[in-house]
Order: sequence, then structure tokens, then C-alpha cells
Amino acid sequence: MSDDPETLRQIEELSHDSRPLLVLDVDDVLLDFVKPFPVYLESRGYKLSLESFRLHGNIAAIATGIAAEADTVTELVDAFFVAQSEWQGVTEGAAEALEFIGDRAEIILLTAMPHRHRQSRIDHLDGLGFKYPLLTTEMAKGPAIERLRGDTGRPVAFVDDQPRNLVSARESVPDVHLFHLMADISLRAMLPPAPEGSYVVDDWKEAAPKIAQALGL
Repeated sequence: MSDDPETLRQIEELSHDSRPLLVLDVDDVLLDFVKPFPVYLESRGYKLSLESFRLHGNIAAIATGIAAEADTVTELVDAFFVAQSEWQGVTEGAAEALEFIGDRAEIILLTAMPHRHRQSRIDHLDGLGFKYPLLTTEMAKGPAIERLRGDTGRPVAFVDDQPRNLVSARESVPDVHLFHLMADISLRAMLPPAPEGSYVVDDWKEAAPKIAQALGL
């Protein structure tokens, strides 16, 4: 069962499905985040210096160079998601990869963001042609993936840009097929390694056939 009651409610709205399950993160997996976010910050008078893979502590006011307070960073990220359709485009190769997988798998989008932004993200993704169910969560992703799988034992693959989310998935679903994919692979060196046995892929062109094979498609 999901640890996030709102995520659980969203899962309960889904129809039962016996196809292999593909769960996808959104930011920097389907939609670019790292590329447009610094441009957005500049429009607000801030700059991002990625000395580590985190936002808090790496965002500073352009005029003063002073690091933004935690509340300000939270407000900036929240405002970015409000305006996401103006900034976030499709990660290269994502549309072609999902077209390749087609309806052979159940595809569910699982994004870590405040629930209040769910509908605007659904609208944006729908407009880009990603008409898949979208779940939001404010807690760990693993329990949600376990709940999505159900008790059928069907194959599951999970794609995310954050190793901690892959770890959470493995803890909840030990036989999940994990894929570490980032829109900007130059930032991978800043992150902890993906869990042992994960597929570490550079782009969707590489990922798509491996996901299909993992799911037995």
C-alpha cells in the first residue's frame, strides 16, 4: 500500500490491468527540467549553480550573490510547476520510445510533486501527447509501485533519474527492473550510483529496447 494516502486514492481510481507494468518518472525522464529551470530562475532574478545535485543552497540572487533561503527556493520551484507548460518540453526520444512500446504494457506516470499541481501537469502532458494516467506523490515511490503492480506478479519496470527513487522501488518490489535515465547525463557524476543490477542508460533510444526486453514484450 502506498504510504501517501492521496497517491493511494489516485491508484484506486485506475482500472485493473494485467499487462506488464511500466512506471515512469516525469521530470528529466519525460519532460526536461534541468535545462529550462535555470532559464526560468534568471527570469525571476536568480541563478543556479550546480555544484551538487540539489536546489537548496545552489540558488542565489543574481544581484547580490546571496543564496536563497529555503522558503524562497520552495516558492520558486512551486511557481515553476504552476507555469510548467511554458517551460517544460519533451525529453529527447521519449515520445518515440513510448510509441515503440505502445499498448503492449500498462504505462503509468509517477511524479514526485505537490498534489495540488497534478491537474496542471496532466493537462500539460496530455497536450504533448502523453495521455497516460499520472499519479503524484509526496512520499517514497516504492510503495506506490508495489500497489500499482497488484498481486498478479506481472513484470514491472521503473524509470527514474534519481537513484534514491530506484532504491525505494527495489525495497518494495525486489524483482522490479530498474532504469536510471537522465535528460542531462553530465550530471550523473554528482549522484550516488544506481542500485546494483539497474540498467544505466544514456538516452531513450538505448532504453526503449531494454525496457521491452525486460517486460517480455
